[in-house]
Amino acid sequence: MKNNFEKRGFASDNNAGVHPDVLKEIINSNIGHVTGYGSDVYTEQAIRLFKEHFGNSAETYFVFTGTAANVLGLSGIMKSWNSIITASTAHLEGDECGAPEKFIGCKVLVVDTPDGKISPELIEKHMHGIDFEHHSQPNVVSITQSTEMGTVYTVDEITGIATFAHARGMLLHMDGARLANAAVSLNLPFKAFTTDAGVDVLSFGGTKNGMMSGESVCFLKPGLSNDFKYIRKQGMQLASKMRFISAQYIGYFRNDLWKKCASNSNAMARMLADKLKLIPEVKITQEVQSNGVFVIMPVDIAEKMRDHYFFYPWDEKRSEWRLMASWDTKEEDIEDFITLLKRELSPLSR
Repeated sequence: MKNNFEKRGFASDNNAGVHPDVLKEIINSNIGHVTGYGSDVYTEQAIRLFKEHFGNSAETYFVFTGTAANVLGLSGIMKSWNSIITASTAHLEGDECGAPEKFIGCKVLVVDTPDGKISPELIEKHMHGIDFEHHSQPNVVSITQSTEMGTVYTVDEITGIATFAHARGMLLHMDGARLANAAVSLNLPFKAFTTDAGVDVLSFGGTKNGMMSGESVCFLKPGLSNDFKYIRKQGMQLASKMRFISAQYIGYFRNDLWKKCASNSNAMARMLADKLKLIPEVKITQEVQSNGVFVIMPVDIAEKMRDHYFFYPWDEKRSEWRLMASWDTKEEDIEDFITLLKRELSPLSR
């Protein structure tokens, strides 16, 4: 495959650059000396903004990566004999390189789901061996919003999972790496489908939506974060120059930049999907509810396309591919991709 560093592709929203307003906020915070490790005015302001969006009870801690946000956030509410129940497509299962097992020492129990979304009915299969010392004890249900399949949980679905978990003494964790895309899809403020829906712990990310680096762990239920400052430090995620993470969130929330970025990526994904639906040789496999489009296309055509617009396989056995739109994706990128795809599919080009 070829690398074209100037072309906007569809491999991942991680591949997009940093929004200029976020960069500007970093530059604005790069003035003089401030106290390190989060005792600065920028971190204080960012934490206040999180309370505005998620409620006064929200306790927010900044870390470097999404893996750290997920794993350390969970380590604060779990014991090694506990287990996490999540979708088989979740990052906790497939993309954290066994970090939950290594750093928490717990089990990850998965349920298979066709669209990345789990439900109380699917979770139920793991609800056995309770209070029996020979079995790992389920303690957390973890959902991803929006999911790795590009689908989005409704408020009712999240509330139903939270009710199920809480009735059994469990907690609900949400991996919100693409939370902004879900908020735009639902046309709701963050609080409506997190705090108000019963989510206890949230990993909230912005690097897939215009930020440079840094993620956050938000404890939405009082009393869960008491020891987390020690966990973060032991987890090597306490930033000395934290202001440069915090400042990004200030820019991210200002004038709803997060919404503008996510609105564009969602709209571009819908536009891409609408045009792909008109091509008989291509089949869309998931409902396009955020910024991901999953398609089946002839493998030889996909490989040729990847020389021009790199993207990743999702299920190689059936030639299913993932196409991701980003905050900076433009209509011309979609048009060029579709034109090229039609040309490759044409019998005259073979």
